[in-house]
Amino acid sequence: QVQLVESGGGLVQAGGSLRLTCTATGISFIRYAMAWFRQVPGKEREFVAAISQRTGSTPYADSVKGRFTISKNNAKNTVFLQMNNLKPEDAAVYYCAAGERIIMSQLSFQSGYDYWGQGTQVTVFS
Repeated sequence: QVQLVESGGGLVQAGGSLRLTCTATGISFIRYAMAWFRQVPGKEREFVAAISQRTGSTPYADSVKGRFTISKNNAKNTVFLQMNNLKPEDAAVYYCAAGERIIMSQLSFQSGYDYWGQGTQVTVFS
């Protein structure tokens, strides 16, 4: 059974930092592209960052470039999202996703991902 479990969300003041963690079980982790998406109630889920399983490339949404960093530990089947200089508009539920057959140009598209976590809430107050 495949599971993606996110953790690390919470309440933080604007300008602060959080580190999200997603641990995957039931998949051959190194074969999967991993990504973070986020969603605010009433809005579509949006891409945040991804890491390619083939090249290690890490595309980011423009809104988070220079503030967020995605990384992974293949030995621990874990992907991270380091979020610095958080803004109120970063508040959302953050979801981890895994996709095996995604090509580089499609890393930001939800449809290519096979598995999703349950999400972790990030709240940013000013």
